[in-house]
This record gives sequence, C-alpha cells and structure tokens, in this order.
Amino acid sequence: MYDIIFVGGGLNYAGAVIAAKKGLKVALIEQDMEHIGGTCLNNGCIPSKHFLHLAETEVKLKNPAFTRHKDRLKLEVAVKEKDEVIHKAHRSIEAQCLSAGVELIEGKGYIFDNKKIEVNGKKLEAQYVVLGTGSSPFIPQGIAYNKSSIITSDEVLNLTNFPENIAIYGSGAIGLEMASFFAACGVQTTLIFRHEHISNKIHPTLLTSLEEELQNLGIQFLKNTTILEATEHNKKAKITTNEGVLEFDKLLVATGRKPNTDVVKTDKIKVSRAIETDEYFETTMQGVFAIGDCNGKLQLAHAARAMVLNVVDTIMDKKKRLNLNNIPKFFYTLPLQYAAVGVTKTTLDKSDIKHKEEYFPLSALALSHLTGAANGGVVLYTDEENFILGAELLTPHAEELIGIITAALADEMDKDALLKAVFAHPTFSESLDRVLRRVK
Repeated sequence: MYDIIFVGGGLNYAGAVIAAKKGLKVALIEQDMEHIGGTCLNNGCIPSKHFLHLAETEVKLKNPAFTRHKDRLKLEVAVKEKDEVIHKAHRSIEAQCLSAGVELIEGKGYIFDNKKIEVNGKKLEAQYVVLGTGSSPFIPQGIAYNKSSIITSDEVLNLTNFPENIAIYGSGAIGLEMASFFAACGVQTTLIFRHEHISNKIHPTLLTSLEEELQNLGIQFLKNTTILEATEHNKKAKITTNEGVLEFDKLLVATGRKPNTDVVKTDKIKVSRAIETDEYFETTMQGVFAIGDCNGKLQLAHAARAMVLNVVDTIMDKKKRLNLNNIPKFFYTLPLQYAAVGVTKTTLDKSDIKHKEEYFPLSALALSHLTGAANGGVVLYTDEENFILGAELLTPHAEELIGIITAALADEMDKDALLKAVFAHPTFSESLDRVLRRVK
C-alpha cells in the first residue's frame, strides 16, 4: 500500500519528489521513461523555445548594421542540441525522484474502482492517487494526419530540413510560435485561422500591434478560413478550405490539444471533455486528484506544477485554494512576446467589476527604438482603490516581465506598493513603472 501513486510522469514528478521528501511512500508511473517530464520538456515549450531563441538571432541579423551571406540556421544541428538537452533533463528528473525515494514504474497505468491502479498486469493500491496524464494534439475531422506532409507539434520539432513553404492551421500559442520560427528562418509561412483576428482574448491595441509585427516578419494571414479537408498529394499537403484549394510542402496542425482521459476505467470518476475536478483538483472519487492538461483547466506546464504541489499540500493537511487567474500565460512570438496574468480586458468587459485601465506604449522608451520594440505596449488593470487586478504585455521577453505583476498579485499589492520598487534603466521593466504612474 502506497501513500500516493502519481499516474503520469509530466509535472506530476514535482509533486512526487516533494511528497517523498516529506516521508510518504510514493510511486510514479510513467508509460515511457524517455518521455518523463511530459509534453513541455519533450515536444513542447522547451524544444520550441530552443528553436525560437535561435530564430531570434535570425531576426536581429536582418538589422542593416549586419552584413551576412545567405546561410541560415542549421536545423539539423538545432535538433541535435535539443535532443541532448532533453536527454540530460530525463536523467536529472530520474535522479531527483530516486534520491527523494520515489519508486519509478514504467508502464501504462489505469485507475479502477476503489483507487486501484493497474500497471503491467499488476494491481497497486494507495491512500491517494494523482492523475497527471497530459494531453495530445487535436486533429479536426477531415485532416488526414500522416506525420510527414501533415504534422503536429510532435513532428515539427524534429524536422532536420526546412520546407520551402509551410501552412500552419491554428493561431494559439503553438501556431503563433511556430509561424514566428519558420518565417524568421526564411520559410514561406502561411497562418490559417477561422476568425477575423488571431485571438479574441488579447487587448485590441496589443492585438493590432502583434498582428502587424507577425506580418512584418513575413507571415501571410489567411483569416476567416476553415480547412475542410487535408490529404497528402505528391508528398505535399493538399488543403481544401472554404476559400479554395491550396498546396504546401507541410501542413502543421496546431488546433489545440485534447486531455488524455483513457486512464480512467471507472464511472465513479466523472469525465466529460476532461477529467472533472473541484477547485482543489479532487475528482468525483474521494482521494483521487487530476492535475495539468488532463483536467482541462489550464494547459500550461507551470500550471500543472502549481496544481500538483497544491494537491500535495492538501494531502498533507495544508489545504488552500490555488487562484488560477494568477497563473501567467504567454506565447513567444517574434520579435515581441505576449504575456498576461490576472483578470484582463476580455474578462473585465464581460463582468460588473469596476476597474481602471491604463496603457503605456513602448515607443515612449528610447530603448524600444534600438531593439525593434517600438510597436509594443503594456496594459494595466486596477480596481477603484488602485489594487492591481492584472496586466497584458507585448514586449521583448514579456514572459519574464510578467513575473513582476504575478508577484504583485500574489501579495495583493496596490499600485503605490509596487511603485516603491526602482526599475533599472534602460530596461523594459521601466514600462511597468510608467504605466503604474498613470493610474490616478
């Protein structure tokens, strides 16, 4: 009998390590130890950021101050470097688990009635179970996914040669990041999305700037476009849309991810689109929790980590609610990145929350004109008493800057409390000082 069995070796491993260090008997079940660490580490945010950091250099080299030949990023070398980093990370995670006393079990785990786990033909029992089985790429009906001409994020990060052209279907984080990468590297890139704009969640001013920057990078937009059918034709992707028939070397399907719920083999755990939980991530079976992508709340690695640590606290009688609104979200487009935390314009406009909104353009900072960031900006939201509610950023490395607002939300700061900080010059963190001073 275990104290806790963690099923799924993504960010679940962080909870397993903490629980074992607290003296609990813990097992972590992962179906493939060469995929420990989950989607983010293996075929998501870590490899994509590796590619995007390299592509950022491609963008900077377009500055007239540089003279360069027609050579470009060596994709085969980038993939090799990525694989080496991931391999080292696997061994590091395994070492952390073993050092803490976590029992690692390789195999596909399923949960049945009464918290019984079956793996490799054996039945295991635990006082608590934490499901963290992640998600998989969603392929819309009519698209014949074949892993060669029609691919997902699982394959795109392992290409060793650039296609001459690529279509990307979907304008979420994966679609926008990969479109940025390929366009920066000189690939003819077409972004296909179903609506008028790439997002309905970003502040309109920032959205306009972001769309301009992406198009300036060389990305062609096909808006209000739905792919009805996609098949392979002469080793290329033949796409039929509501606007006509198109052909590309590659079609990257980036239309979101679906929670992996097949782990559940009992009707005592309610499953709809995802594994349903309460606000403390407990399922409808007492003592069984679901964290990360499989519960459908927030498909972010750092959200999964926060959830599993919160669950371990609950099990250890330190129950507290995790505010998912205060978990930052971002995507790494080029040349500017977008990030948000707390409540934003989309939420506030649909609510009766009385608030203030202030905007600061990066063009007011001299640094922005030296770094190609003049089209960026910062939006800050406060309540009537000037307590910070949230923010949206379109800046260089917004994913780093948003941490300042995240900390302010965690400590329930008002704008005067945060203004006690002195932000270094010249940096883009100064934009937060400037927008805070606009709040009256």
